[in-house]
Amino acid sequence: MADADDLFLTAEDEIQRLREALEAKTREADEQRDRYLRAAAEFDNAKKRAAREREDYTRYATESLVRELLPVLDNFERALAAARNEPGAAAVVSGVELIQRELLRALEKVGVTPFVSVGQPFDPERHEAVARVPAGPGAPEGTVVNETAHGYVLNGRVLRPAMVTVAMAPDPS
Repeated sequence: MADADDLFLTAEDEIQRLREALEAKTREADEQRDRYLRAAAEFDNAKKRAAREREDYTRYATESLVRELLPVLDNFERALAAARNEPGAAAVVSGVELIQRELLRALEKVGVTPFVSVGQPFDPERHEAVARVPAGPGAPEGTVVNETAHGYVLNGRVLRPAMVTVAMAPDPS
């Protein structure tokens, strides 16, 4: 009977040892699964980040070229302002206006649009103040009253702030 008890103890020890080994392997498998899930999440995040960076690069790749073209638009505006005062320049004015509209349409296709400043509250993110004038009844303090150069945005981001004149409170002295 002693042999049966020894055999029973040995079998129970073996079962206990196997349970412990199973628990250790289960923990190891859980750790490996956790590592796999973390690596998969990191890979997915890297993939999304790379796609977002590619999209931003594509969206803003034209920025330097567009910055070079904005003075050309300003010169069209100046030429039109000067030519409109000349009675015999109607044909030139209409031709320059056509070219200006085509250039603006081409820029709009890549996400460049001008924004309106006159009558808007001064916003240092969108406006660069080049002059101040006393506020009057039609222009409350802090309002843009004149625009020297148009401001432009590229896909919602300010490309060039507008050069503006701002109405300020009259000087008390």
